[in-house]
Formats: sequence, structure tokens, C-alpha cells
Amino acid sequence: MSAELRITLAGAERVVAAGTTYGDALEADGRSVVAARVNGELRDLAAHAVPGDVVEPVEVGSADGRAIVRHSTAHVMAQAVQELFPEAKLGIGPPVENGFYYDFDVPQAFHPDDLKRVEKRMREIVKQGQVFSRRVVSDDEARAELAAEPYKLELIGLKGARAADTADEHASVEVGGAELTIYDNLDPKTGELCWKDLCRGPHVPSTKSIPAFKLMRTGGAYWRGSEKNPQLQRIYGTAWESRDKQDDYLKLLEEAEKRDHRRLGAELDLYSFPPELGSGLPVFHPKGGIIRKEMEDYMRKRQLEAGYEFVNTPHLTKSSLFETSGHLPWYGEDMFPPFELDGTEYRVKPMNCPMHNLIFRARGRSYRELPLRLCEFGSVYRYEKSGVVHGLTRVRGMTQDDSHIYTTKEQMGDEIKSLLAFVLSVLRDFGLEEFYLELSTRDDSDKFIGEQADWDEATESLRQAAEESGLELVADPGGAAFYGPKISVQAKDAIGRTWQLSTIQLDFNQPKRFGLEYQAADGSRQTPVMIHRALFGSVERFMGVLVEHYAGAFPAWLSPVQVVGIPIAEAHIAYLQDVAKKLRERGIRVEVDSADDRMQKKIRNAQKAKVPFMLLAGDEDIAAGAVSFRYRSGEQKNGVPVEVAVAEIVDAVERRIQV
Repeated sequence: MSAELRITLAGAERVVAAGTTYGDALEADGRSVVAARVNGELRDLAAHAVPGDVVEPVEVGSADGRAIVRHSTAHVMAQAVQELFPEAKLGIGPPVENGFYYDFDVPQAFHPDDLKRVEKRMREIVKQGQVFSRRVVSDDEARAELAAEPYKLELIGLKGARAADTADEHASVEVGGAELTIYDNLDPKTGELCWKDLCRGPHVPSTKSIPAFKLMRTGGAYWRGSEKNPQLQRIYGTAWESRDKQDDYLKLLEEAEKRDHRRLGAELDLYSFPPELGSGLPVFHPKGGIIRKEMEDYMRKRQLEAGYEFVNTPHLTKSSLFETSGHLPWYGEDMFPPFELDGTEYRVKPMNCPMHNLIFRARGRSYRELPLRLCEFGSVYRYEKSGVVHGLTRVRGMTQDDSHIYTTKEQMGDEIKSLLAFVLSVLRDFGLEEFYLELSTRDDSDKFIGEQADWDEATESLRQAAEESGLELVADPGGAAFYGPKISVQAKDAIGRTWQLSTIQLDFNQPKRFGLEYQAADGSRQTPVMIHRALFGSVERFMGVLVEHYAGAFPAWLSPVQVVGIPIAEAHIAYLQDVAKKLRERGIRVEVDSADDRMQKKIRNAQKAKVPFMLLAGDEDIAAGAVSFRYRSGEQKNGVPVEVAVAEIVDAVERRIQV
């Protein structure tokens, strides 16, 4: 056996001794570099190099490095839980965005004091520096070692399915049953086993390599995501590459809590979620209705200017329509159950595209009509699982600002580029400025329909349009809709969080399934290409995003009440009512606070309601034909002529200025 071997390190070939670990090759300290990427795959630093390896460091602050730290912290948490609660059975414990979780089957739900005990024990384990040690086991060995863990035994039996396909991103279950691995946590001094878990890894070298963590909350979660399975107790935590990064994240959470659209919706009397209606079915109050109308009116105006034609379709249809479209076989789990009417099975619609296809097919079409841009504010209903329903941002009943554009293949590329520019322009008008794009493509699974050649052509058209936009483009392999690839516009809000908003999907398949045709210039019958476009995504979700982006302090054009008149005394009410009349004549939403409260309380009430402008009036103002002009920020200008004040307010509304 050779005493040396050749590997590639930092782009250069290196000769290292046989038995060299990746950690040795990288001279990794286990803190700044926590793992290795070997031939594109993540590996433990303790693993041994083999000839021909291409080795790169995985830094703790990288996306992969953070995920590994969080994965390892989830293990430490599970160990602490089982030490403190010996009856706890292990579910799964993957890293997730900004943190990690682990599910446990325990007799009673965890309480906040339990989390404090668990976190204290975790810190002791981290300080001890237990070593993560990987070993390969056979199925039978794994079953024998984990005989007391029923959920792990179930995972071992899931042959032919990746862990991610079974709502488990943690257990080492590979396609075809390739390899099972167990990670042992070993005492650094004695080498004795402290704890073990079924896991595919990798992990940080030791628990001392976990820089910062905090347990956040508990909740219920169904095993493997199915309501038919037992409900487990989930503990959520966060972990970061440094205490400073964790502190920044916790501050972000504090700010996000202040901006929570569910709380602000109640405080500002915008919408509510009556339990009598059911989960995920919001109602909009008058003030919320104003915001919603402004959003929709603006979108109607922009779409009409861009050559769209409005249509309207019913809320329910025969189930067979979704057989034709392909949604029932591929999307059926996300649809509400069917019901029978006159001996026929019906469903409430989860999307508008099949009905728009029927409109296209209702009469003969010519190439001269294309691109044909149909649009609708259509109400749709989707069966979101109760565990993921969240305020306005994840609902079961929603209104989509849906559009379906029918083009020739020759028009397709230019139409997508124009559409992407249109989408970004509208989002900027709503005050969002930072974007990147995500291109979702198909993989080799069986959840996609249609010919590969069509997919390739559609994907390349979207890619070209995305690249020409100048925005960053991120790949999302396997994330396409079942009928075609898509571009998703990802927007950052005021505190740096990313929201998926508009989508553009290119579809060669539905037009074929519906037999859509147009007469080409040469007289032949051709199949159009279909572009699906949702600009807001849904009106509900977009409003929730805007509430959080603006922290409820909407720009003047969207504010339910744009101006409040505040009289110094009762004698000044009539004067302000005349000012209000002038504003209403210019289309401004204005109220005069004629309550018996003191002026300062009226100001506080207007500020709490996040009204953009306050107009105050007393004897001197009336004598001068003026008002004291107060902004939402607290800034105030005195002695402003009424006509000047009216003009400034109208200008702010018309130009969509944030004050």
C-alpha cells in the first residue's frame, strides 16, 4: 500500500501521507472550518482522504457551514432531552433556515422551564467537547442498536426513498438502501459513548465547535408531516457562527415581532381570522378593504395600460376539468375534497388557468390576436395543512391577480422579458426595491409531465430573460411546477427578509392537453405557448408582506385614512370640516376627530393609527386661513395655508410618496 496519495487542494495538486484526514489536509481548526467538500459532497473533517479527491474547506459562516453547525446543535439538544426526559423517543432533527428543530414523542408537552433546563444541559455538553464520530452500520445492526426508538426503526425501513421525500432531512436513509450511518457522541477524555443517533451527517468535529445557540420555542408536529400520524413535540432553536451573528438575528426577530402583520392587522382594524369561518379564511374590515381596493385598482390600471383583458370565472367546476389540466393527478392533495351535485363530482377551484384555457378555446383564434393576455382577480381555495396556515401569508382562501398569456413561440422570448420588466416595475411602485430571481427547473423525478425537449426550450427562454434583467439568478433544481419551469421574484423587505412574490411560468403542456390552437399566418393550425403570471402571488399574501414591510405605516396612497383633522377646541371643528371637504373633492380620505378628548390624545390616537398627515387648527390658524401641518414622523410645520397643505397631500398621494 502506498504511503502517499495525491489530492487536489485549493486548486493545486498536493501529495499527502496515506491516512491523512480532510481536517489535516485543510489544516482546519474545527471552528472557522467545520467540514470539507470532497468531490462536491460534504464530509466530516475526520474522514480520510483517498487518491484523486478534490478537497475544499467548508467555512463556518457559509450556508453549508451554518447548516452543519445547526445539525450538530440539534443532536446536542436531542441528547440533552433524552438525558433529562429518559422516556422521550426520537423523531427527526434537521437544520432549517436560521436554525434547527428536533421532534420528540413525550408523555407531556414541554414547558418554558423545560427549555431552560434543556438549554443549560446543552451548554454543559458543548463545554465538555464531546466528539462526533461516524460509523457505517448494516440495517440489522441499526435496528438492534435503536430497538427502543420506534420512529428511527420506521426510517430504517424506508428503503428506496430519500429522507427528504419522507419529511425527514436528518436520518441516513439513501435511495436503494446504500448506506446507513450512526453518529456517536464520545467523551473526549475516555472515549466512552455518551449518546448516538441515526444520521447521515456530516457534523462539526466536536461539540466545542458550536459557537452560539439558543432554544426558541416549542410546538406540535405530526410525524412525517401527516395528520394521520402521532403528534410529536417539536423544540425549535437557532445556532450561528458567532455570538454577534446570533445577536443580530435575535434583534431581527424582535423587529419582525413588532411588524407581525397578524398583530398589526388587529391593532389597525384591517382584517381578522374568525374561528367560525375556519382556519386560513380571513375577512377584511373596512380599513383593510380600502387598502385591498387600492391595490387591486392600481393593478387593474397598470394591466389595462399593458394590454391585458379582464375575464371572470366561477369558484367551482366539475372535477373532470382538473383531470384535463393535469392538476388532479399531480396537485390533488392540495385541493379541497370533491362534493357531488346532480350526480356529478365538483370541486372548488384551486387555480384559474384551466378556466382561462376554456375562454381561449371558446372560439377560433388567429395569430393576429397573439399575444392574448387574459387576467383576473380570481378567488381560489387550497387545502393548506393546519400546521402551515399563517395569517395572510399562508391561507386556504385567496384572491390571485392571475394572468395567462398565450403567445406564439416566436413571440415567447420577448413577451417574457417584457413581462419581467412589468412585474419589477409594479413591485417597485409598491415600495419594494431589492430583488433577485430564482429559476425553478425539473429534475428526473416522475412529478413532471411533458417532453424533455419542451422543458429544455422553456427553461432556456426563462434563463435568457432572467439573465438580461441584470438581477442575481439562483438555481432551484426540481422546484418547477409539474407542467413547466418558472422564474420567481424574491424581494427583500425593509428589515432584509426575503419574500417570494411574483412568478412567471412557461407552459408547453396545458395548451396541448386542452387542444388549444390558433391559425398561423400560413393558414396552418398551431399550438400556442402559455405563460402563467401571478404578480402579487395572492392579494392576501401581498398585503401581509406590505403590512410587515411598512410596519403598518403605509405610504399615503395606500393608507386607509390619509388625513386626520384635529381641532384645538370644539369651536374649530367646523373650520376643519371645510378643509376636509376640499380634500375629499381631490379624492383624499380624511376624517375630523370631533371627540371630547384633549388635542394631545387625538394626536396620539392618529399616530397610533399610523395616519400619514394631521392637520391642526386653532384661532390663529383660522384667522390666517391656515393649518398646522403635522407628519406621521412627529415633524410639524405651523401656519401652512390651506391650499398649500391640500396640494402637498394630493402630491404625496399621487406620487406614492412614503412620509
